[in-house]
Amino acid sequence: MNDTIVAISTPVGRGAISIIRMSGQNCLNIAQNFFSSTKLDYKKIIPNMLYLGNFKFDDSRERCFMVFFKSPLSYTGEDIVEFQVHGGILLSQKILETLISSGARLASPGEFSERAFENGKISLDEAEAIIGEINAESESELKANLNLAQGKLKEKVEILQGNLALQLAQIEATLDYPEEDFEKTVKDEIFLSIKEIKKEIELFVKQSDSLKYINNGVNIAIVGLPNVGKSSLLNALIGQEKAIVTEIAGTTRDIVNESIFYNGIKFNFIDTAGIRESSDKVEKIGIEKSQKSIETADIVLCVFDGSKNLEEQDEKLLNKVKNYKHLIIVNKTDKKRILKPLKNEIEVSAVTEKGLEELKDSIYNMVIDKNINFGKIMVSNERQASALRESLKICNEISDNQNESMDVIAMLIKNLWNSLGKITGQCENESIIDLIFSKFCLGK
Repeated sequence: MNDTIVAISTPVGRGAISIIRMSGQNCLNIAQNFFSSTKLDYKKIIPNMLYLGNFKFDDSRERCFMVFFKSPLSYTGEDIVEFQVHGGILLSQKILETLISSGARLASPGEFSERAFENGKISLDEAEAIIGEINAESESELKANLNLAQGKLKEKVEILQGNLALQLAQIEATLDYPEEDFEKTVKDEIFLSIKEIKKEIELFVKQSDSLKYINNGVNIAIVGLPNVGKSSLLNALIGQEKAIVTEIAGTTRDIVNESIFYNGIKFNFIDTAGIRESSDKVEKIGIEKSQKSIETADIVLCVFDGSKNLEEQDEKLLNKVKNYKHLIIVNKTDKKRILKPLKNEIEVSAVTEKGLEELKDSIYNMVIDKNINFGKIMVSNERQASALRESLKICNEISDNQNESMDVIAMLIKNLWNSLGKITGQCENESIIDLIFSKFCLGK
């Protein structure tokens, strides 16, 4: 890790500023070859000071800023030099090439953050939070990752691991002093502690149940017979005319996807072709896609026309969706109602927008636990959730083996310690570390 790495840390393209970052023990010596400023004495350089000067390359000069971050008070924990130059594809590349020609090495994706991890500046969950912040599309996803970036999950995990380390120390003591009464007392304390740890992990696992929807949004299929108002409902929900609406049955022949955000969660609405018997080849393909969407969606909105009685195809549709997570929607309530009440229905009008907020709220409550507070700790990705589920499984295994020897219990507790450590990187699995940092962009 003694070599000096360099990369462009801002998106490549035209813009006001482009940042070129170097990290490593030789970065200041390399910078000295090219950057000069009337107020800069490299022997007395002030860390965190922004110096205005000139960067010399080829026969040209770029008027720019340079800042030096001294180890260990830097992002990577090493000496860092950053140049803030005018944004531009060719200019940034020229400066990068100049630094490489003087001894720096082009950084691999995520290498700056990996060095930060190896130098104890961030944990694995904090590194993943950085990725999450960059890629966040919803308010809830951003809040979850901002909390992780502050190290809140890391603190909790380290407390649990510290507790497990104490249990292992107690087991060592019983092996040194194998009195039967002492062993029973220690076992009781250990299993009481594991019970409390299990409660903490169960809380995290419960939070992670909503993870899929926080990160990817909720996929909501709008299905029903032709002309029940599916496309009108979609347009009303998203607040714009996106789907074609006519009185002609079978207007929608393909899937129409649109998204909105509600209470910080992304709702991905899927408007489908009207389900009916059809001889039209193109419409039949659309109907097949509609049938498939029922099986793949997180929630199905089963729409009926309140101004008409149920048809045979309506009854078939009701029977089909009963095995899936669904909501019964009675549309066209702005007209005289003829349809008899349906169980757990929600009345809406795509024309007057009656019932739309109730519908959105019902969707939200079907997938998001009411007790979840996005301002508190949230697990941010499936890898962390998987480690927690594995930890919970080991907790149960420990509880089921209370009559085993202390050696066996110690082995299980060590497994639990390692499983929790997969979240922060405090474990014995190097492949996890490589996987995390490979997801970073170049220059991060």
